[in-house]
Amino acid sequence: MLVKDRMTPNPITILPDATHRQAAELMREHHIHHLPVLDKGGNLVGIVVEQDLLAAQPSPATTLSIYEIHGLLSKLQIRQIMKHPVHTTTPDCPIEEAARVMLSEDVGCLPVVEGGKVVGIITDTDIFRVLVTLLGGGEEGARFTLQVVNRPGVLAKVAQIVADAGGNIISVTAWHDEGSASPAAYITIKEQGANFAQLKPGLEALEAELIDLWENPTCPRQTFG
Repeated sequence: MLVKDRMTPNPITILPDATHRQAAELMREHHIHHLPVLDKGGNLVGIVVEQDLLAAQPSPATTLSIYEIHGLLSKLQIRQIMKHPVHTTTPDCPIEEAARVMLSEDVGCLPVVEGGKVVGIITDTDIFRVLVTLLGGGEEGARFTLQVVNRPGVLAKVAQIVADAGGNIISVTAWHDEGSASPAAYITIKEQGANFAQLKPGLEALEAELIDLWENPTCPRQTFG
């Protein structure tokens, strides 16, 4: 999966000499939280996000009237509050590499640049959607996680157990403990159609530790306040 498969193409942008108020109105109108800042030649010169707009507002303890606040914000230009230089990515970048850059640089989005021009934007919300898709979130079926010895053929054995139980794998992910020197690896699989009574003992007989096994996993939703 590449950035171009999940990015928002032709994103809403703003000029450096636009005002705080104009940026806020754009974000509210289009239900977005990030605005690439382009000069009149279409060149990327900065990025402004919702938090930047909030940080630029006077404190709630201010003695200014609402009219004075609106007057100040209507004169405050984006060039005064935007962040630059801007971390970017390309349409053909693997999605996980874009996510790694966002994590390491602590940013919530990356403008997507091709040929020197902004052609899209990828955000943390897009990355969350990818995660849900890759893990089979919302799909019916059994989900299980195994701790296995990291060696060739292990995944094939797990797939065979699922197939023998009549199941079809719809998602699979594998990872290691970050920073661990252990040869162990973890595999999480979501499958559909398997005989649950047959699947469980088959997995338990495998040379691996069954970490969890859920049939049609769901999490309770609670709302407070």
